[in-house]
Amino acid sequence: MTGASARAARRVAVVTGGAGAIGSAIVAELGAAGHAVVSLDQAADPPVDLAREDQVAAAAAAVLRQHERCDVLVHAAAAFDKADLAAVDLPSWRRVQAVNVEAALLLAQAFVPGMASRGFGRIIVLVSDTVWAPPAADMLAYVTSKGALIALARTLAIAHGADGIAVTCVAPGLTDTPAARRGVPAAAFDDVRSRQALPRTLVPGDVAATVAFLASDSAAALTGQTLCVDGGLILR
Repeated sequence: MTGASARAARRVAVVTGGAGAIGSAIVAELGAAGHAVVSLDQAADPPVDLAREDQVAAAAAAVLRQHERCDVLVHAAAAFDKADLAAVDLPSWRRVQAVNVEAALLLAQAFVPGMASRGFGRIIVLVSDTVWAPPAADMLAYVTSKGALIALARTLAIAHGADGIAVTCVAPGLTDTPAARRGVPAAAFDDVRSRQALPRTLVPGDVAATVAFLASDSAAALTGQTLCVDGGLILR
């Protein structure tokens, strides 16, 4: 075992949305690096509804009971309810914000004190390159939530850098997952790929590799940043 793997083997990573295509790739990548990985997902055992504050709190408490710590928090879960301004209703809007934003806040509240006491922590939040180029009016709630997550991450990065906690965002582009294939026309993949600086279709492993890097000691100087993993579609 290398020195980096030995250090990771002593760390616990919690991944929300760990049963999804991108989430499961992150779980596998962090596991391969030596982390003990806990997945929080409706499809996990036990299932966790991230839209419910009580279930998020119970899941965080269970992690701390079983593992006594969380060193790396990856918030990959996302609700993707679609509606434009005229059609959006508050229950669906609030569900998107609860899953995408509030769950990250609640888990940070649960795990940051322990990270700070140990002088090490990584919080990695999956956002989206749609924050810079919203592709459709019916993505209103989703894009808004991702913008809020970037603001949350930047604020936490400033507030807790002195505690040894780095907080970063990963903004994937259109990624080839079963959910994306169901919800996006095939022509859209061709269009996005043609506009990328690197004209290749993105896969979950692209995102997972970036997350694993940010979770590692090699990323010790990175915080408050958002890395666009989108083949160069968004340049900023």
